[in-house]
Amino acid sequence: MAGNNGTVKHDKQLGTKQKALRINLDTRIYGSFAEIGAGQDTAAQFFKAGGASGTIAKTMSAYDMTFSDEIYGSEPGGRYVVESRLVKMLKHEYDLCEMRLSEKRGDNTLFFAFANTVVALNYQKTNEAHGWIGLRFQLKPHSPYNEAIIHVKMLDNDSGLQQQALGVIGVNLMYGCFYYHKSPETLLISLLDDLGTDRMQIDMIRVQGPDFAHVDNRLMSLYLVKHNFTEVAMFAPNGNVLQPSDALYKKNILLLRGRLRPIANVHVDMLRTGLEQFKAESDVDSNKLVMVAELTLQNLRSGGESNINEKDFLDRVDILCSLGETVMISNYEEYHRLVAYLSKLTRLKIGLILGIPNLQYIFDEQYYLNLPGGILESFSTLFSRKVKLFVYPTLKEGKLYSCQNFELPDHLQPLFQYLIQNDKIEDIRDFNETHLHISTDRVLELIKRGEPGWEEQVPVEVAQMIKDRCLFGYPCVVFEAKQVKHIHEAVGNL
Repeated sequence: MAGNNGTVKHDKQLGTKQKALRINLDTRIYGSFAEIGAGQDTAAQFFKAGGASGTIAKTMSAYDMTFSDEIYGSEPGGRYVVESRLVKMLKHEYDLCEMRLSEKRGDNTLFFAFANTVVALNYQKTNEAHGWIGLRFQLKPHSPYNEAIIHVKMLDNDSGLQQQALGVIGVNLMYGCFYYHKSPETLLISLLDDLGTDRMQIDMIRVQGPDFAHVDNRLMSLYLVKHNFTEVAMFAPNGNVLQPSDALYKKNILLLRGRLRPIANVHVDMLRTGLEQFKAESDVDSNKLVMVAELTLQNLRSGGESNINEKDFLDRVDILCSLGETVMISNYEEYHRLVAYLSKLTRLKIGLILGIPNLQYIFDEQYYLNLPGGILESFSTLFSRKVKLFVYPTLKEGKLYSCQNFELPDHLQPLFQYLIQNDKIEDIRDFNETHLHISTDRVLELIKRGEPGWEEQVPVEVAQMIKDRCLFGYPCVVFEAKQVKHIHEAVGNL
């Protein structure tokens, strides 16, 4: 198995057949495969590699829906390519392995259950091919199981190629879990070995269990975007990772993009006022609404640095989640690319909350030089269908700027007025003017210096959280649990 944390080397030269063969020759690894929807291509890789009898206890494909329901139980929504179905498959197959084989070989065996539920490309090539893939497995005999689950999008324009890709990523997942588990980022990177992002995307990953207790799945979501495995990753206020298509499907989406370092009273006011106006739109159903705080990779990199400070990322996310926000990480620097992505997930309304500086960015033609149609091509996507911008005012040198006095070159003014008059851009009303002077850069500077004056510029609970947990470089000391116990014992002995 893998070595100590930080010493796990990703062997890029290791092919799919070699990986499958190594697993087959490891006499400890033994279990079942259950694959639904696109053949049994992962199990086939192990058969083709040779020595499969050392790994495979059973393979099956309950392709018929009635058969599948009888074995695993039906899903409430009647869907089959969903995470809940995958989890049922993993549980059923893993429990069978332990029940039937633990007495005979449990002392020397690492049991596993591999499963996937997939919809491949149809004959007409009109559907989106995707699937859920998972592994439930042991790393020590008789130990509690671990679990790794991913959601994939298959991009090949041929069902046969998609089946082959599924087999490859299945082998990669198994190999990564057994041999790269001590380096979660290496495990993740290895998932697309022999594939590449032009054939497969992974937009959700979750690992859990005793051997992954140290892993923060929010960081795993960040790695997905950082390594271009997907353009978007999401997680809920409780920190659980979300599959974006499921989270945003058929929802009205209201989104605030920013550095949010930290989230200040002005951001809270933007969310509050933006939400009020979005819900007041005649075509928005409040019961089908998701509000999202978005962090782009560009906003996570500070000072032009290429690397992302993972602690700083988690600091921001911890605070956003504590305020009940759903968080999105994206690699979409341009707003029109973000809207193009969201529009694939919902036909309902999309609202974007932004300030005057970001509105200026949207109307800056230099950012569209790479588009044949320039700013008009960008706007044809950005303002397509049901998309609307809600613009929060800016205070600059004592002057209030809004859409009413928004400054643009003369040749762009007619375009701006057209969007205003057609209800595509709207000023945010009822804002709290006392928050307009807040500069998050200044707030962050005061926090790092430990100087007073920043606390009243952020929500009370945010200020307390920053102090208690020494977030954003706040100069304080966080005691580990064992240190606190030692201090209490020392005080008790006085």
